Amino acid sequence: MRAADFPYLDAPIPHALAHRGGAAYGPNQGLENTLAAFRRAIDMGYRYVETDVHATSDGRLVAFHDSVLDRVSDTRGAIAALTYDAVREARIAGAEPIPLLAELFEEFPDVRVNIDIKSDAAVAPTIREVLRHRAAERVCVASFSERRLRAARAALGPRVATAAGQVGTALLRFTPSLVSRLLHTPAPVLQIPALHRLGGRTVTLVTPGLVRRAHGLGKQVHVWFHPWSQEDAPEMHRLLDLGVDGIVTDHIHVLRDVLAERGHPLDPPS
Repeated sequence: MRAADFPYLDAPIPHALAHRGGAAYGPNQGLENTLAAFRRAIDMGYRYVETDVHATSDGRLVAFHDSVLDRVSDTRGAIAALTYDAVREARIAGAEPIPLLAELFEEFPDVRVNIDIKSDAAVAPTIREVLRHRAAERVCVASFSERRLRAARAALGPRVATAAGQVGTALLRFTPSLVSRLLHTPAPVLQIPALHRLGGRTVTLVTPGLVRRAHGLGKQVHVWFHPWSQEDAPEMHRLLDLGVDGIVTDHIHVLRDVLAERGHPLDPPS
């Protein structure tokens, strides 16, 4: 199947994805992956959001990036070792609770969600929640683990979009002979960083040739950014000039302005 065959990807290109709700946007700083952050992005006009998921010890699925709560919340411990009752008492920046993935589906029924499965324990709960909310056609499942992606595809069916990860695409960049094998996967999206560090050097992954090869096989290219890489308006314009199909950004206000300049303004809800 080509990208155009997946309902998740049938919106006009380019796709604008709010990474963790737009973690670098002023009002969202320190509040990544909270309902408040997602709500601000959606009010700005974003119709795609990105989140990470982990499972608690009793199998509840939370939208949170780290495997432990220590970095941004007032609760300590590994999510996998805590019950949901313990996790729901945590407050990000002392204010916002950690949401369940189910809460994103329920509060934002018209929004498409890119889900990065961060642990093996989160695979079955992710499948359960997507099926329970009949959300297979409005999610894209991503993971650095090909095994997790295979499990999601098998359980959720051929209409669920999945994203090929960073490792395979890095190989593609350096070994053109593997283009056919790596790109002929069920994933309709290459979800890759603009730049990657490999063997002690920084390498540009998103090139005209890579975008051209992906498009030739009916796949889309969505670009995200490492914390150390450039993520500003000139870089976003450069990537869009290359023909990338989506940008996943913490700087949602910057991408909003870039898209408006290019004649693709976001459409905030009325």
